Amino acid sequence: MSAKAFDAIVIGAGQAGTPLAGRLNAAGMSVALIERKLIGGTCVNTGCMPTKAMVASAYAAHLARRAADYGVVLPGPVGVDYKRIKARKDKVTNDARGNLEQWIAGMKGCTLYRGHARFVTADTVRVGDELLTAPKIFLNTGGRASVPDLPGVHDVPYLTNSSMMDLDVLPSHLIVIGGSYISLEFAQMFRRFGSEVTVIEKAPRLTGREDEDTSAVIQSILENEGITVHVDAGDISLARKGNAIAVTFSAGKPPTVGSHVLLALGRVPNTDDLGLDRAGVAVDQRGFIVVDDQLRTSVPGIWAMGDCNGKGAFTHTSYNDFEIVAANLLDDDPRKVSDRIEAYALYIDPPLGRCGMTEAAVRKSGRRALVGQRPMTRVGRAVEKGETQGFMKILADADTGEILGCTVLGPGGDEAIHCVLDLMYAKAPISTLARAMHIHPNVSELLPTIAQELKPLD
Repeated sequence: MSAKAFDAIVIGAGQAGTPLAGRLNAAGMSVALIERKLIGGTCVNTGCMPTKAMVASAYAAHLARRAADYGVVLPGPVGVDYKRIKARKDKVTNDARGNLEQWIAGMKGCTLYRGHARFVTADTVRVGDELLTAPKIFLNTGGRASVPDLPGVHDVPYLTNSSMMDLDVLPSHLIVIGGSYISLEFAQMFRRFGSEVTVIEKAPRLTGREDEDTSAVIQSILENEGITVHVDAGDISLARKGNAIAVTFSAGKPPTVGSHVLLALGRVPNTDDLGLDRAGVAVDQRGFIVVDDQLRTSVPGIWAMGDCNGKGAFTHTSYNDFEIVAANLLDDDPRKVSDRIEAYALYIDPPLGRCGMTEAAVRKSGRRALVGQRPMTRVGRAVEKGETQGFMKILADADTGEILGCTVLGPGGDEAIHCVLDLMYAKAPISTLARAMHIHPNVSELLPTIAQELKPLD
């Protein structure tokens, strides 16, 4: 059987693969775009878009319950219609996916293949009964929820972030195993929908990659809404208890019994079933495809982008991977992964925006540093909105004035963080932020004030 030849093959129609197919096609290349599941990848179908649509519904319910705090009188208690919440979420996702499918269909030089791609050789892949070949192959196969081998885990009907999207009933008691970003977003939203929620984390604190003060405030935010949080929870096991699920942890404590269990314990790359060994593509011990600073794999002519390469686990890092590959191949612009600054958000309410180094990382580096911090109780806009949980913190190099990192945990934190992030990309010193005039009233207007009040980091 002869292989059909293309200029490029893109495996995975996610946040890097789809726009890259568009750029390559616009440059005159014939492109085969292969997707085994849903166009748009994790972000559109089970990640950012559907979950943030649900976060918006949860926020509306939360704000309605607080109506009296703002002098607003409602005729009765606030409830939610979970089926309508799910329908709204589904529409957001379906519309986004449909728009992508239309766009791909309009590319005259791009052929969409539905199926599972596996390498036959370094330049040939099989999709179903068809062989496709190209001198350039781009992998954007994403990742999936990790299901650790906890005792009893396969004896109970557990949920992951993906299967949560199909849930059509509101849990009476949701037990979330894991205390990081995905888990906490689900914990808060379902508490606001009316579920009893328990979070179980084996580490000493939630969001372990954050500074301890950030983790403490995040836990306080969740507990203030009635979420039960257990940290230092060792020896986790699961078992059926009638129609419910019992989660046992930390010897001596009684089990927590709930109606549903969500496993949110990290993600693994979708690289184990691509036939990478036949192509000679190297992976690391965790299964991530090994890439260089321009996302080239160990095999010439093969690139890896997005969650499968271990260089980031966010939509924005995946899209930036596309930009780096396209810039190098098509624009004679030598962009690199190492050029980017770590930045991300946690979409609880209030949200956390983070960029650059944490305080712990700065201390570990041994640099002389300056730090400034302000609680949201001293931010006028937060007080006016009645949303004063959280704080802002900025770190700078004491010798050079380089901005090292920033944390904004509070209203608009996911947006305000970009004030600092953009200055970091511009390599502007902290004095530039200190001299800036921001708009009043706004959360970000206090960032220059903090920059003027920096003190040595002990």
